[in-house]
Amino acid sequence: MPSTDIQLDEKIKIKVSEPKNWKVILLNDDSTPMEFVIAILMDIFKHTNDSATDVTMQVHETGSGIAGVYSFEIAEAKAVESTQLARTNGHPLQ
Repeated sequence: MPSTDIQLDEKIKIKVSEPKNWKVILLNDDSTPMEFVIAILMDIFKHTNDSATDVTMQVHETGSGIAGVYSFEIAEAKAVESTQLARTNGHPLQ
């Protein structure tokens, strides 16, 4: 019986893609004070005072602004945390 040696030269390529990012967007309203929005941006989203002020002014002037860009789980957690903090303080921030 003849001997058969089989050699496989197989290369497996694994494609790993980064998770999609989600934007947390603040919407303008007439009753949430700008100081409160700046505080949320600094406390929850870790903005500096200058960048928090810039985002707050963008929200005020254009109607919306990006608080941050994160993976889905982190974006959801930060959005829920900021909404709960706003509701606790009696503000309709979205």
